[in-house]
Amino acid sequence: MSILLDQYPDLNDSGDEITTSAAMTDTDADATDTVTADAAPDTSAAPEVTPSREAVEFEPAAVTADEPGDDTPAGPTFADLGLAPRLLETLDKLGYAAPSPIQAAAISPLIAGRDLLGQAATGTGKTAAFALPMLQRLADGRTARSRGAKPFGLVLAPTRELAMQVGDAVARYGAALGASVACVYGGAPIGPQLGQLRRGVDIVVATPGRAIDLVNRGALALDAIEVAVLDEADEMLDMGFVEDIETILGATPRGRQTVLFSATMPGRIQSLARTHLSDPADIRIKKEATPEGEAPRVRQTAYHVPRSHVTVALGRVLEMEQPTAAIVFCRTRADVDAVTETLTARGLRAEALHGGMDQEHRTRVVERLRAGRTELLVATDVAARGLDIDSLTHVVNHDVPSSPESYVHRIGRVGRAGREGVAITLVTPGSVRHLRNIERLIGASVPSAPVPSPEDLRTVRLARTALALREQAGQDADTPPQDGVEQLVVELARDHDLASIAAAAIRIARADNSVPDDEIEIPQVRSRGGRDSGPGDRGPRRDRDGRPGGARGQGARPPKAGATRLFVSAGRASGVRPQDIVGALANESRLSGRDIGAIQIHERHSLVEVPEHAADDVLRSLRGATTLKGRKANVRRDRDNAGAH
Repeated sequence: MSILLDQYPDLNDSGDEITTSAAMTDTDADATDTVTADAAPDTSAAPEVTPSREAVEFEPAAVTADEPGDDTPAGPTFADLGLAPRLLETLDKLGYAAPSPIQAAAISPLIAGRDLLGQAATGTGKTAAFALPMLQRLADGRTARSRGAKPFGLVLAPTRELAMQVGDAVARYGAALGASVACVYGGAPIGPQLGQLRRGVDIVVATPGRAIDLVNRGALALDAIEVAVLDEADEMLDMGFVEDIETILGATPRGRQTVLFSATMPGRIQSLARTHLSDPADIRIKKEATPEGEAPRVRQTAYHVPRSHVTVALGRVLEMEQPTAAIVFCRTRADVDAVTETLTARGLRAEALHGGMDQEHRTRVVERLRAGRTELLVATDVAARGLDIDSLTHVVNHDVPSSPESYVHRIGRVGRAGREGVAITLVTPGSVRHLRNIERLIGASVPSAPVPSPEDLRTVRLARTALALREQAGQDADTPPQDGVEQLVVELARDHDLASIAAAAIRIARADNSVPDDEIEIPQVRSRGGRDSGPGDRGPRRDRDGRPGGARGQGARPPKAGATRLFVSAGRASGVRPQDIVGALANESRLSGRDIGAIQIHERHSLVEVPEHAADDVLRSLRGATTLKGRKANVRRDRDNAGAH
């Protein structure tokens, strides 16, 4: 099932669709007109007047934001917006042909000194929309201003990556004006940032946390700030920066110009605007209509798995999908490190990205993904914000995001320019409610699929091996290599038939790519609150791992035929993973990984299925205990299923 992302409506905090079908209109600083026509407005008609401020809504134009364009603009030019000649020359050198909708709407009122509340999606040119007027006001007032080392403008951004992008853009736009720009953020040495501020800068681009730190050190003076910009304000509030923002704005002059940009407009943003903005121009930009055949198409799939098997399931799904470039979103830094380790053990090229890494390392990781030297970027949501990777094919949610808007933002990174993208979400029983909220927002259900089984893995691996062998055989026929392999086969053929030799070679080659997790049977999970339940039917009570019943094993499905279940006195609280149990049993008994069946890891214990005929041998080999994560764990038959044996 493919869901077109351009069908998702922009939502306000009440869930109502925001109407954004207006054509370009005049943005005179004194106007309060609201234009909602689909074509150019009829100037002879009396406009609808709003009681407080204008809410100007625009259809997007063909030429976008901060990307150079060659087409002759049909709408207003940058010169029409009142920009200074030196800024126009810079834009011309950078190849910008025409303003994007948010730039066309915002630049004139910002040059005039008005506060502004703007809603536009990421990547629509917001940086130029606030940076160009800020630079022009800086240049116009330089001769009459004596600030010393105190900055004129302040831009707050939620993440280091976005702050760096904004800082680079502002520096490029202001180069001809001689504007000095400092970009300050956490995760980088503070010494050079302190030195730059002491020497004096015109504009500071900062993350809120580092800005507070510098203010407390007396290095960042805010009492001469004339323009303050909150970029991606909704993201900053989601990240818990609201108190920092209040503190920072409270330290700036009351008469400053304040600009707030946000991709969404929930009640918290509107409350922030009412507190800190004075009679702002209110501008909303409708998402660009994508030409037919180029609409982003995203194949969305949900895999319902027990919490203890999420990472194992992720490895299997990624092996089946074979993404060219993917971002795997995790909730915490610890999750990022653990998932990266597991995926790397499967032979996948995965790299971690989170706030615990220094900026230089983070930059190298992102560049390796862009260059195709790695396949998977495992990241926290915060660390991945601001990243724009054109080659991205897959977005994976290791955890279902609690915010439906975050889900839409994440999967909007793929499926561009008519290409199909893939969005994969792993859903535990406890996160089904978040999935239902997402489905309500997008207006469609996310299709579910079964987690690949061990047999599925074997089948696809054999198919890929066969393809690789055919390709290699074709190449060898064209140019026979002189590596002695054919002579070896001839010698082996004296004692074995060719089919046996080939099969043995394939098994040896595949042995290097297998991991203990491959043979684990992941229990099937029937999603709590699924669509097959009636509104008043909450279904049977389930424990944290999705098993029916309240107490351990109560109402649980019996082991499969020919198997019995063993109880292990260590679980999630001890950091035990399925691969730990498989390794312990395989190393300390005569079982192989493929003999071990379904494993269920609970908070303080685990259950594992083994062949009935081998259970007593396993217990004798283990002598009733094994070592897991450096601790002794008792092993015995599961009493709740003892009656079945």
